[in-house]
Amino acid sequence: MMAPDLIAPFQMGVLFLLIVAALTIYATESLSIELTSLAVIAVLLVFFHFFPVIGPGGEDRLDLRHLLSGFANPALIAVLALLVLGEGLTRTGVLDEAANIVMQFTKQNRAAAVALMLVVVMVFSAVLNNIPVVVLFVPIMQVLTRRFRQSPSRYMMLLSYASVLGGMTTLIGSSTNLLVSLELDNLGERPFGFFDFTVPGLVLAGCGLIYLFFVAPRLLPDRAPLGAAIEEHSRHFMAQISITQGSRLVGLTPVGGIFPDLKDVTVLMIQRGERAMVPPFEDLTLEVGDLVILAATRQALSALAKGEPQLLHPELMADAFRGPEESQDDEAQPHRPPWTISGQVQAEVMVRPESELVGRTLEEVGFRYKHHCVVLGIERRSRMLRDRITRIPLKDGDVLLIQGRPEDVDHLRGERSVVLMEWSRQPLVTPQYQRIAAVIFLAVIAASATGVVPIALAAFCGAAAMIASGILSVDDAIRVLDRKIVLTIAMALALGSAMQETGGATFLAEMLISLLAGASPGQVLSAFFLLLALLSNVLSTKATAVLFTPIAVDLARVMGLPVEPFAVAVIFASNCSFASPIGYQTNLVVMTPGNYRFMDFVRVGLPLILLVWIAFSLFAPWYYGLPL
Repeated sequence: MMAPDLIAPFQMGVLFLLIVAALTIYATESLSIELTSLAVIAVLLVFFHFFPVIGPGGEDRLDLRHLLSGFANPALIAVLALLVLGEGLTRTGVLDEAANIVMQFTKQNRAAAVALMLVVVMVFSAVLNNIPVVVLFVPIMQVLTRRFRQSPSRYMMLLSYASVLGGMTTLIGSSTNLLVSLELDNLGERPFGFFDFTVPGLVLAGCGLIYLFFVAPRLLPDRAPLGAAIEEHSRHFMAQISITQGSRLVGLTPVGGIFPDLKDVTVLMIQRGERAMVPPFEDLTLEVGDLVILAATRQALSALAKGEPQLLHPELMADAFRGPEESQDDEAQPHRPPWTISGQVQAEVMVRPESELVGRTLEEVGFRYKHHCVVLGIERRSRMLRDRITRIPLKDGDVLLIQGRPEDVDHLRGERSVVLMEWSRQPLVTPQYQRIAAVIFLAVIAASATGVVPIALAAFCGAAAMIASGILSVDDAIRVLDRKIVLTIAMALALGSAMQETGGATFLAEMLISLLAGASPGQVLSAFFLLLALLSNVLSTKATAVLFTPIAVDLARVMGLPVEPFAVAVIFASNCSFASPIGYQTNLVVMTPGNYRFMDFVRVGLPLILLVWIAFSLFAPWYYGLPL
């Protein structure tokens, strides 16, 4: 058995080696983030089972319960619940409206829209928890990048960084700030007021904002979120819409031979009774009963049918939205109205070679009756078609845009006549729930911002309300939960606990103090900041703040200096988890929608850490009157 005086150094040494190994695997991407996180947790469990950390009362400080407590941590619950809330907002189209406001305000200027988003995120993060702010703006940024034909990977990371920088400016901007202030009070020092560090926080946030706007997008990868995302913008489906009584399209007239009100849509033909009219259209007004043959992308078709889904084959939509019971007994079951689209999804399927569909029309094969899915459009790369889609003989390679219930779309996986393109599956926007979704989300924000309930409790209740109101199904909510976020947060919390209980963090701080013996106060403050900023990318920000606040107080007392600048250094440096996705939850929130890898955060975040460090090192000593 190992001697007691050797156990602690041995535990710290193994822990440091494990951290270096994990970071190396993350950086080289030799294993997935999920597998690496799971392996680190497993190694921690096994190691501390055989080499436990025994507390003063004889208790095991790093047993299974402590190391696995991250899976039930309120921070993780909050992140996952907020992802569900964000999906509800996306599903109902609330965020599309927000994106429209941004684009109108910035006059569709991409640079102005990005700048406005970053500033708004910073302002919101100064008074709200960072996580819901980022969750709110990620889908809005997704909409904006689609509209500007930009890759989300060029901008998603900026949202996380902007929220962190904004959270540095006030006491409630981040829970890390509050933890430091509470720890100061416990140590007999004066806690921070609301705006005590706002001035230096604004200086750091301003420097960071300049970097995010001018430099970071050049360092970020131009990476598509899905393998076929580029095709989504270029692929045009031929579809048909029926003008019914009360439609907003009734009375539209062409200008210069085209319909300017039908944005991103090419009208190929208008069928009015037995008369077919083709471009250029002149002296024409759309009337009830007109059948419009058009070509558009999925995005444009969704925008066209938003709030009026009966435009797309009203007689077919009514049939497709019937449940199985309704189909069997038409008289016993009332038909669901054609505008009820809750729970519907859209997807794309490709006609296989030698399929039974080849050479036959949709009417002949009875596609909607056989598969309970409506075909909204047909894409054929070789030519532009001008006929009703139900009358066009299909060819192998044709791509059909379909809509139906999730279970009916899933059933097409086993169909021999078509290939379901898994990446193309998207839930349908349900605008009738917009007000409910907005109220739920605003209630969550208000409850957490005012401190009525913790953010985890508010977010969990909000996610439950999204499901209970019918905006999302349980399956929809489960699909949103990202295992990468679950495992990585749990691993970071386990590492933080291990660093605290083994004395690893205190050991690093004591080494810093010994190395800086004889340095000026400004140099000590600068080096202390840099150490914490780097550690915050390995530990969680909260663990860094809790561990180093007592060390900051002792350091200031030993040197005979005021505590405030060193406590402020803990706040700012602990929030500088820019170079790793595991340091701060908002980095994990943007990781999947931005399709980021570990090294992306290192490449963009490390220069930002150095910039914030330099700005703090130059401004803080002058602001607090410390000799350089």
